[in-house]
Amino acid sequence: MVIGLDCAEPSLVLERWRDELPVLSGLMERGSYGRLTSVIPPITVPAWSCMMSSRTPGDLGVYGFRNRSDHTYDGGFIAMSDAIREPRLWDYVTRAGGSSVVLSVPGTFPPKPLNGVLVGCFLTPSVESEYTYPRALKDEIADVVGEYLFDTKDFRTEDKEYLLRQVYEMTDRRFRLAEHLAETKPWTFFAVVEMGPDRMHHGFWKFMDPEHRKHEPGNAYESAILDYHRHVDSLIGRLLERADEETVVFVVSDHGAKRLDGGIRINEWLRREGLLATLREPEGVSSLRDVGVDWGRTTAWGEGGYYARVFLNVQGREPEGVVPADEYEAVRTDLARRIAEIPDDAGNPIPTAVYTPEELYGEPRGVAPDLIVVFGDLYWRSVGTIGGDEGVQTLENDTGPDDANHAQDGLYVVAGPGVEARGRADAHLLDIAPTILELLGIDEPEGMRGRSLLPELAAR
Repeated sequence: MVIGLDCAEPSLVLERWRDELPVLSGLMERGSYGRLTSVIPPITVPAWSCMMSSRTPGDLGVYGFRNRSDHTYDGGFIAMSDAIREPRLWDYVTRAGGSSVVLSVPGTFPPKPLNGVLVGCFLTPSVESEYTYPRALKDEIADVVGEYLFDTKDFRTEDKEYLLRQVYEMTDRRFRLAEHLAETKPWTFFAVVEMGPDRMHHGFWKFMDPEHRKHEPGNAYESAILDYHRHVDSLIGRLLERADEETVVFVVSDHGAKRLDGGIRINEWLRREGLLATLREPEGVSSLRDVGVDWGRTTAWGEGGYYARVFLNVQGREPEGVVPADEYEAVRTDLARRIAEIPDDAGNPIPTAVYTPEELYGEPRGVAPDLIVVFGDLYWRSVGTIGGDEGVQTLENDTGPDDANHAQDGLYVVAGPGVEARGRADAHLLDIAPTILELLGIDEPEGMRGRSLLPELAAR
């Protein structure tokens, strides 16, 4: 049984709040736990699919929610289930003759057939969609929980009471359905992912964290994230009552969370450096779509998000490329150096890491970014806007209020038959799938990037 908590932060769950979470603490005492280093980029899409397949983003050809489908300027796709072409754990279980319950694991809408039942993820448009396999399960869900909630409608909002109501309602319905499916469906493998921790961190981190630059002591929401974790802990306890003594339980997260100090406006920086030209001057804060790009005079452009994806405009590759192919590496190396030197809003250096896809993934599939930029150890995010009175640095997010960014390490806790009480031992997100396959007695296929943790977990 895999219980996924999107964005669950190890410094909170495994350390600071451990005594506040008796169910999770009990699992830790009986088994193994630790930080779970995520992939780069450490974001929901593609990290959950990487975990379930033991493949990198480069193996999947998925580098985020939105991806380039070709080297045109407007060709792109949203990474739904059809974008994931590598088998995931439930596919291997199906092939081995076992059955699975898969509930809201990111990367599962639209649903694909399996031996078992599947409920689509947070990318499902609405309950009007065909979001279950088999299709008849949809009516059963309505009988059990009413309207199933895939996600909060708007987690980047100033209406915090509205956000709290949404997150709790979503979480309660998810776990109610999880209990029902665990009781009524046969399963060898059970996986559920709850999005609530991610939404709470983005919406309430500044209220909790005295080091956040927007923190106000004594605010009404100081304990909101802790209170939610206590609630989830009790829900996990109820779900575990539906698992027998032969069940190995994993609690995992795809990445962690940390305060957000600010954003780097990557396209504004490129514009000021003479590397990005627009068709007209922006009137106030604008997007590239608002003003248009003069591709014949543009060397590079970027995208906002938890990290920056920077693309070069290469001759013979992009339709109006300007970077000569034989100068590509030199231009890319120079650009990487300059981006790494972008300071914070006070002019101080921030530890920015700039990667090429080749060094992260070997031979990446699809259209990978030319540069993958992690600003300020993820205390800073990428913002794609240009123009306006702000400089390159901004304290506001372009997609709405946001208190937190993702952290590189998620967490794992595992307990059950074959797992000794061995305390803390850190691992990698890509190790989860091989470990589960070995526990289930299913041969590990070639090409998985992680390694089974079972020899260590079972070692006395």
